[in-house]
Amino acid sequence: MKEQSWFEAMEARIPKGEVRTRFAPSPTGYMHVGNLRTALYTYLIARRAGGKFILRIEDTDQGRLVEGAVDVIYKTMRECGLSHDEGPDVGGPVGPYVQTERRGLYMDYAELLIERGHAYRCFCEKSEEAAEGFKHEDDPCRSLSKEESEARAAAGEPFVIRQLIPHEGTTTFHDEIFGDITAPNADLDDQVLMKRDGLPTYNFANVIDDHLMGISHVVRGTEYLSSAPKYNLLYEGFGWEIPKYVHCSPVMRDAHNKMSKRHGDPSYEDLIAQGYLTEAVVNYVALLGWSPGGEREIYTLKELEQVFDLHGLSKSPAIFDIEKLRWLNSEYIRAMSPEAFAKAAEPYIRQAVKNPAIDPAAIAALLQQRTEVLTDIPEKLGFFDALPDYGPELFENKKSKSTQESAKKFLALAKERLAALEGWDDEAILESMKSLAEAEGVKNAAVMWPVRIAVSGQTVTPGGAVELCRILGRDETLRRLGTGLQKLG
Repeated sequence: MKEQSWFEAMEARIPKGEVRTRFAPSPTGYMHVGNLRTALYTYLIARRAGGKFILRIEDTDQGRLVEGAVDVIYKTMRECGLSHDEGPDVGGPVGPYVQTERRGLYMDYAELLIERGHAYRCFCEKSEEAAEGFKHEDDPCRSLSKEESEARAAAGEPFVIRQLIPHEGTTTFHDEIFGDITAPNADLDDQVLMKRDGLPTYNFANVIDDHLMGISHVVRGTEYLSSAPKYNLLYEGFGWEIPKYVHCSPVMRDAHNKMSKRHGDPSYEDLIAQGYLTEAVVNYVALLGWSPGGEREIYTLKELEQVFDLHGLSKSPAIFDIEKLRWLNSEYIRAMSPEAFAKAAEPYIRQAVKNPAIDPAAIAALLQQRTEVLTDIPEKLGFFDALPDYGPELFENKKSKSTQESAKKFLALAKERLAALEGWDDEAILESMKSLAEAEGVKNAAVMWPVRIAVSGQTVTPGGAVELCRILGRDETLRRLGTGLQKLG
C-alpha cells in the first residue's frame, strides 16, 4: 500500500467548489437511447450550473469490449452537441480518463480499505464468479486474521478483494428523485471490489474515480438503486463526501418491456439512419422522463441548458413513442431554412431521382412541408426518373369533375398551349392552364388534375401539376402528356 503522503497528493488534485458531472459509458457497442439520455442529463446539469462535464471511458470489463465502440461514443456526443470539458481526447487535471489506464490506483485504495477494516481478501475458489449473492455468513475468509490473510497473499495464493458489509444495522442514502432510501445491511452482499486479474469491478472503480475526479452529481439508471447502499458504505469507509445521486427511471418500449437492441429497438445511430434529425432526437430524449412544465415541448440544446431542472425528473418509467418522435421531427424539418433542408434531403432525393438534369433543391422545396422523416422521401419521387405504368381510370376524379373523356380533351389542349410557351417557370405554366380553364368555362382543377396524372402517373404527389411540369422540363412534360393521351385512346 502506498504511503499516506501519496493518498494526500491524490486528494490535492481534486477540483473543489464546482458542479462536476461525468458520463462514463462502457465501450460495448452502440449508443442506445437510455445511454444518450444519461449523457444528456449529465451534460445539462453541468451546463445549467456553469460547471464541468467529464467523459470517462469505463473499460474494465475487458470481455465485453467492442472494437470501434469508443469512436461511436465520440461521434454520437459530437453530433449531439454534448461537448465535454475533460476526457481521454482533451485531457484535464484529474486524468487519465480511461479506467484501464488508471489500474494502478485501485489496488492501493482496496488495500487502504482492508487496513481500515472495510474490505478483506477472499481466497475461496469461484469467489469472483459469485460476485453477487455472496452473503456474509457464506465466506470463511471474512474472519481470517490480518496476519494469515497477508501471509497467504504473499505466498502467491490468488484472491479477490471483497467489501466487508456490517452484519447489523441499516444504510440510508439520498437520491435527488426518490428521496431517502434505507436498506438493511443483512440484505447486502460482500461485493467483489478487485478481481483476480488486478482490475477493479465496475462498482469499485466508479466510486474511486468519481471521488478522485471531484464528481458532484452521479447520474445513472434505477437499476443501480440496489447498489447505492454499498457505494455509500465505501464512501464512508474512506471518509469521503458522498456525491448527489440522480437515479433515472428506465426508458421502456411499452408498459412491460425495457428498450433492448435484441428486440429491435433503435439506437441513436439507428434513428439517424431512419431519417430523424439529431436535434429532434436530442429534444425528444430530453423529454423521456423529464418535464419542463407547461405545454411547450420543442427546445434547442441551448434552451435545454437554461431550463433543465432535476425537479422535473419523474419516478415513473418513460415510454418511447416513435409516433411522438415522428411528429417532433416533422416540426424540426418545417422549421429548417430551405437551404438547410435541401442539403439534408439531397441524398434521399438522389436515391430515387438519378436524372442529373433534375435539380434536387427544386424537389426539396416541394417536400419540406410534407416530410416527417427523411427516409420517407425516396418512395415519393420515383416518377421523376421513370413514369410508372398506370391505367386511364386514374384520370377520373369526382372533386375536379374529371372523366376520361374530359381528361383527353384538356390534355390535348394543355399540351398545345404548353408547347407554345416562350418561358418555362411556375408563373407561365400556371397562367397557361388557368387561361385554358377560363376559355373552356371550367374550374382550374379540371385542367390541372389530368395534367398532374399524366406527368406523374399517380394521384398523390409532392407538389401539383405546375411544380411538376416546371421540374420535369418542357420536353419531358410534353412527352408524358402525349403518353397520357395514348392511354386515353
